[in-house]
Amino acid sequence: MSPPLHPRIAQWFAERDWQPFAFQLAVWSAYREGASGLIHSATGTGKTLAAFMGPVMAWLEQNPPPPPFQKGGSECSATVENPPLQKGGRGDLKTASKSAKSEPLTVLWITPMRALAADTLTALQKPVEALGLPWSVGARTGDTSSAERARQAKRLPTVLVTTPESLSLMLASTTARETLANIRSVVVDEWHELMGTKRGVQTELALARLRRWSPAMRVWGVSATLGNLDEAMACLLGVGAKQGAIIRGETDKQIVIDTLMPPEGERFPWAGHLGLVMLGEVIAAIEQSNSTLVFTNTRSQAELWYQGLLAAKPEWAGDIALHHGSLDLDVRRWVEGGLKSGTLKAVVATSSLDLGVDFSPVERVLQVGSPKGVARLLQRAGRSGHAPGQVSRVSCVPSHAFEYIEAAAARVAAQAGKIESRPLIAKPLDLLTQHLVTLALGEGFRSDDLFDEVRSAWSYRDLTREEWNWALDFVTKGGAALCAYEDYRKVVERDGLYRVENATIARRHRMNIGTIVSDASVAVVMGRGIGGKKLGFVEESFAARLSPGDAFIFAGRTLEFIRMQDMTAFVKAVAPSRPTVPRWNGGRMPLSSQLAESVREMLERHLVGGVHEPEFAVVEKLLKVQRLWSRIPRRHELLFEQARSREGHHLFCFPFEGRAVHTALAALFGYRIGRLKASTFTFSVNDYGFELMARDEINLHEALRAGLLATDHLFEDVVASLNAAELAKRHFREIARVAGLVFQGYPGAGKSNKQLQASSGLIYDVFARFDANNPLLGQTRNEVLQRELEYSRLGAAMQRFKGMQVLISKTDRPSPFAFPLMVERLYEKLSSETLADRVARMQLIYDEVAR
Repeated sequence: MSPPLHPRIAQWFAERDWQPFAFQLAVWSAYREGASGLIHSATGTGKTLAAFMGPVMAWLEQNPPPPPFQKGGSECSATVENPPLQKGGRGDLKTASKSAKSEPLTVLWITPMRALAADTLTALQKPVEALGLPWSVGARTGDTSSAERARQAKRLPTVLVTTPESLSLMLASTTARETLANIRSVVVDEWHELMGTKRGVQTELALARLRRWSPAMRVWGVSATLGNLDEAMACLLGVGAKQGAIIRGETDKQIVIDTLMPPEGERFPWAGHLGLVMLGEVIAAIEQSNSTLVFTNTRSQAELWYQGLLAAKPEWAGDIALHHGSLDLDVRRWVEGGLKSGTLKAVVATSSLDLGVDFSPVERVLQVGSPKGVARLLQRAGRSGHAPGQVSRVSCVPSHAFEYIEAAAARVAAQAGKIESRPLIAKPLDLLTQHLVTLALGEGFRSDDLFDEVRSAWSYRDLTREEWNWALDFVTKGGAALCAYEDYRKVVERDGLYRVENATIARRHRMNIGTIVSDASVAVVMGRGIGGKKLGFVEESFAARLSPGDAFIFAGRTLEFIRMQDMTAFVKAVAPSRPTVPRWNGGRMPLSSQLAESVREMLERHLVGGVHEPEFAVVEKLLKVQRLWSRIPRRHELLFEQARSREGHHLFCFPFEGRAVHTALAALFGYRIGRLKASTFTFSVNDYGFELMARDEINLHEALRAGLLATDHLFEDVVASLNAAELAKRHFREIARVAGLVFQGYPGAGKSNKQLQASSGLIYDVFARFDANNPLLGQTRNEVLQRELEYSRLGAAMQRFKGMQVLISKTDRPSPFAFPLMVERLYEKLSSETLADRVARMQLIYDEVAR
């Protein structure tokens, strides 16, 4: 049974007609007992209060107010331990807190996004002020002004909201121990967003240092959508931590998941890039609610949908807005303010609004295209009804027929509680070397002490002495290949203490701290000179293709490119035409493993008549033609299709494992088939399968007998099939930046993406030639395989194939499953109009067959 609430906390709840949830009481009770742990609860159920009120309650219990002064007596009464809150007067702690010096840093709140800091500050400030605590609340992120940083240098606030990068920067200060050693509580918000990333590992390393300074410090993670909770908590609390508490929040949070359906009898596209086909239905849905969030999966798609909505409803100008990570910060803040106040009817957004910000007025969420993952769908659903007791509603908006299957599969998986796990990263050595220099910038470190500390971070629990000694050698001498260059001798060891003594190295490292590595960006400025209005950023690779006079859509406008100067694209607004849309890298997210499994399950249930989801009414014709021309595979079956066209011979395969795995499988199968008979293949992939096309006929039976599906030598064959050396060389730029091998340049004089790639490529070649066993090369190869190709999923898929029945279907024309793969390949060759015509012609053929 949980101990009773502190009287002041109880009164604060009562004044608001609130009752604490059972999971909140459980968290506070565990905190009182000195425990750390993980809070897992749906978005909008009170996780922030659950995490924050534990430290508040502990402080109130340790600092009871002084007894009231008794007039006419010589003593103060000690019988009233917790007087009621008063507005004004001597007993008002709120008034006292303003005049008295605030408590030193007590609570550290780590958030994954700078954009969440302001919203978090507001949420934490309310109970602090209402309870009259002598606490100050502040933020330390990349957006913090220099004036505020100067104030914080003298005294940090009692509650500090920060990011992993800013926390690491604080550890690089010589006063880090003095300012951070008294922290009693750390809260890591949205832990599912950090876990399994290098930013999460950066957080682990920082927590290991803070625990060393304050062993009694309690750490709590907050998450809404996570499958592997035990692993998540172990990663957060570190090696050697006493048993933590996993506290699950409210389970009766009502989430409504449905799908917008096309008008009855209307033909729905089976393939092609026709993302606005449901524009009318989306407009109708927006009109039904006071405030709607329209989520897309890519920034390009967000730009197109915003333009489509304005073109169809010009009277909505000023009532709807656009939000994504490439827009200027002031624009994004204006949009967020409009959502919070309820003055915006709709906002088209990307993952930039996925996390934590409280937009209470939002009544409904629309997910354009497949959510690609169960957790992502639930996370976005939580942006509506963001308060305890309110209903969250998300409606999927498929852009082609296959996405109706995904929408149904996502809903069924979500209702069954099947949420994706987050895989962890094992001891990234580039980040370790960065961390060593960071600590050497501060008070310095001694090797054995820091080795034990680093190994207490979960991701480095298996770090060997050999790897540790390599890291020390790397930061002090530059390693075997770079020892002749002074710039790479960053850390100096004197009498066992490792420190940074070079001021230039120190300054560059502070500017380089962090793990986020993005392609070089070009600022987009309205006007012909530097005094113009900045709209945001596009990637350098897109801007480099623009010529004066070219039109493109950005920030919800049609812009004409004028000129490029100093990484700035100057533009002017023009009338709508047929412009291009910037395409940012990383836009195509793959189907998650959980959703892929659910799709396979739904297709099998369809074959036995066990699917009653409304979405299957839309895809019934598609599936009927698929059954007539080929097969629909069950979960224990692997379907191949072979067809011939004027282009050549086509081999299609449908594992339903997601785009990244299919990219590796297509290359692997092409490599293994090519060993039997020299061939040149063209391939295309999507989330359902892949296509190999060659001039000559592909002998699939011979390839299967020769071990096409074998798991023997899988790693070697994948590496050989993908020209992994070239992939690794491109990926090495990120590792080189994190490890401090390349410098991105000073503010206002940043290096271009081409310059950074050239510098990192040169270092890669030096390592490959003179230091072939350099661990950073091995890390690069592993990251390419895991991040770009999801090698672990690939291996699991190949193991699954072993026990599966192989189906081979020869078709006269591409089946409904195969046609989207052909569209994917032709998309790069044909104009959008020509491709649309071809898709439409094929659609008519399918419709005729399905009648």
